[in-house]
Amino acid sequence: MTQADCGCGCGGTSAHPAAFVRPRFFAGQLLTEDDLGLLVDYVAGKDRLHNRTVLGPGVVCGLEVGCDPCGGGTVVVRPGHALDCCGNDIVVSCQEKVDVQALVREARITASGVDCGDPCDDDQRHYGLYIRYEETPIAPVAPFSTEEPCPTPGCVPSRIQEGFRFVVKCDTADDHRYNPVTRLLASVGTPGAYEEIRLLCRRLGFYLDPMHITGSASTQPVEFTADDRDRYTQSLAWLRDNAETTFTPPVAREATERVRALASAVARHDTYADGDKDKPTLDDIADARRAIAAACDRLAQTDHEQVWPDRLRRSPAAAVTAEAKARIANPDADALIEVRLVALGTPIDNVLNAEFRSDLARIREWLLNRLDKAPGVADCALRDYVRATTVPQPVPTPEPDSGRQLTLTELGQLAEAAARLTTAVRRFIIDAMCATLNPPCTNCTDTDVLLAHLTLDGCEVVRVCSATREQVLPGGSAYGEWLFKLAPLRGLAERLCCQPTPVYRPPVVPSTGPVRSAYVVGLLDQWKWTGDVEDMWSRLVTLEAGETLPKTLHEQVYSVPSEVTDSLREMGALRWQVNELTRTVDALRAQLDTARDQVTQVRTELPERLEDRLAELERAPAAEGESGEGKPRTRRPPRSSSRKPQSGGESG
Repeated sequence: MTQADCGCGCGGTSAHPAAFVRPRFFAGQLLTEDDLGLLVDYVAGKDRLHNRTVLGPGVVCGLEVGCDPCGGGTVVVRPGHALDCCGNDIVVSCQEKVDVQALVREARITASGVDCGDPCDDDQRHYGLYIRYEETPIAPVAPFSTEEPCPTPGCVPSRIQEGFRFVVKCDTADDHRYNPVTRLLASVGTPGAYEEIRLLCRRLGFYLDPMHITGSASTQPVEFTADDRDRYTQSLAWLRDNAETTFTPPVAREATERVRALASAVARHDTYADGDKDKPTLDDIADARRAIAAACDRLAQTDHEQVWPDRLRRSPAAAVTAEAKARIANPDADALIEVRLVALGTPIDNVLNAEFRSDLARIREWLLNRLDKAPGVADCALRDYVRATTVPQPVPTPEPDSGRQLTLTELGQLAEAAARLTTAVRRFIIDAMCATLNPPCTNCTDTDVLLAHLTLDGCEVVRVCSATREQVLPGGSAYGEWLFKLAPLRGLAERLCCQPTPVYRPPVVPSTGPVRSAYVVGLLDQWKWTGDVEDMWSRLVTLEAGETLPKTLHEQVYSVPSEVTDSLREMGALRWQVNELTRTVDALRAQLDTARDQVTQVRTELPERLEDRLAELERAPAAEGESGEGKPRTRRPPRSSSRKPQSGGESG
């Protein structure tokens, strides 16, 4: 059902109608000013709607602001076209000279004498020069006398002239351009709060698989591979070589990682039962346990906050040293869960267990809070999913205690809650990011269009910057190829165009003693262009594949011989072909690598297949030469294979 008016929520009418109504004419109809006015309002309203929602507010073209050649407190605005956030067209047909001083005085009077900026700053003041749409009734006409009891006295304007006026305001106006981060922050809240939740989920993600594996196979051995043997050898050698090295923070972090790797390899060895034929044989395992104990004792004497400034990594590091010493340096056959967690590289002590409980409760609370506040949640079942998640009871952070062991029930609760909540956070943030792809309609409260940022020193205009004003993208596809360049160019423009002009400052020369001056490097080498200025220049002048040549280059081409024009075209075509050939060669290289792997595999398997086939062919003539077709054929025993038995297999 179509409503005539949405209302403003307080009993009044909205700024824009809920539905457009156009007049319908028929023969014999009595036309009044309401009918004709409705037709004009319909056409103008449709145009404004198109301008407001399709194009958006900003400068369409022109309206460059420059300093007045005569100086003083005036600027020059060149002809151009702009759209305000209500969809009104603002057209400046002639060059205008704007008296900024007068506009500043007017703004101060309107603001009851309050000026822009901090009164404790320097004498320079920063303002924004805006243009505002205005309508002026003109061409008054005396209406004909009617039979109405109260006719309109005097003349009535018969035309509406669309115009504009310039306004100076404080340079703090809202930007109407759609920034997807605005919608994203409305869903996730402050970036800092979500960043902490994101890090908590990231840490839990490391432990998800090990917790589930340990809970499902708490009595089974953990496979010992060649990579585990390499880690064992390398980590043990490193701990031996650095037994007397001072544990500075970088060395302490490396030592902790070496302890984790060595303890994992030894723990995998310990998960095998004695007498198991697959149990790995580790050289110097007693020495490895002593190296782990010594390294853990030295790490315990370091300043953990200095070694691990990040709290989220400090607790896992402490769990590594505590569990490695308690379960591996001194073998603990009763701690089945803890040993397997160490074997998987994710030790959990009682302190980290308490932190996980607190983290899960915090993630659940944050999710429910954001789901209640986020606009337009797309995952309709997510709120019930989070509420149905059972979180282990949070406990205060205890003192480290190696005698406290996890139970399978506790481990299962942690694993289940972590899996559900990290999945819920992922679902929520994906929906929040996808929602940013739908730009909302502009909520217009200020119809002024920014033309330039002005800097005044006293009564003089000293700086004009138009680089960061709102710009409508005109021309459709003619401008569309630049869309991928606009974001980085705008960032560079904000760093370069509206900042104070750089001033060269000569180096300070001491009054006595030698002068320190660096040698100029690279004067005769191939120069490397770095910095924002060179980056912006390169982005502007470098043509991408399929990009139209700038107009200035077209004008230069017209004035040169046709041979140069043909060469430029051929160069562009060759550049495109080179890019295509490069991509083709990369694809062929990938296919060649795959083919090489297949050939290698066939070479290893082919002798075995040929040997079996030759054995079958040798048996075939003997079977045919036997007398009596009904007699069963005797088969020769297969030849003994020359292949070596697999590792761990029985020898025949």
